[in-house]
Amino acid sequence: MERARLFAQTFKMYIKIHNSYRKVIALCDSNMIGKTFEEEKLQLKITESFFKGEEVSKEQVIKILQKEARNDSTFNIVGEESISLAVKIGLIKKENIGKISNVPYALVF
Repeated sequence: MERARLFAQTFKMYIKIHNSYRKVIALCDSNMIGKTFEEEKLQLKITESFFKGEEVSKEQVIKILQKEARNDSTFNIVGEESISLAVKIGLIKKENIGKISNVPYALVF
């Protein structure tokens, strides 16, 4: 139990805000950066240029996601922890989660 609590406190995610006509929020688990996942004709590429922004805690992510959801931003979310957090705060529903090579992702428009 102590190990799980320590992990939850120290686990980080990357969040990057891209400014366009609407903000695009890229969120991923920090251990996903630079990886590519493929399944049949699908590919999920977690590039530094798109996803690697600020490394933040879960508490910070919650505040940012809630604020940007109110601002009608779009979201690109990848990774178990990031997806789980987005579900927890009601940003996405479980049925809207896709998977490529068992890596969960979601797009919110």
